[in-house]
Amino acid sequence: MNVEHEVGLLKDEIKRLGSPGPDGNVCVTFGVLFNDDRCANIFEALVGTLKAAKKRKIIKYEAELLLQGVHDNVEIVLLQE
Repeated sequence: MNVEHEVGLLKDEIKRLGSPGPDGNVCVTFGVLFNDDRCANIFEALVGTLKAAKKRKIIKYEAELLLQGVHDNVEIVLLQE
């Protein structure tokens, strides 16, 4: 799959699962994304897609690397709709 396409799908899933934060941007925790059945079926490598989106400044999150369990409460913020 092409990275741009996967990043587009990621944006859609963040909008579906997230809610507006105090700054108006949609936020979702890594645990919610990671444990969602639909996301599991869409993304072969969710962490890789998140990293690609972060590099393109489409999303932001504080952790350098996201690991299931350890980083379930890390907020992922959608910067671009």
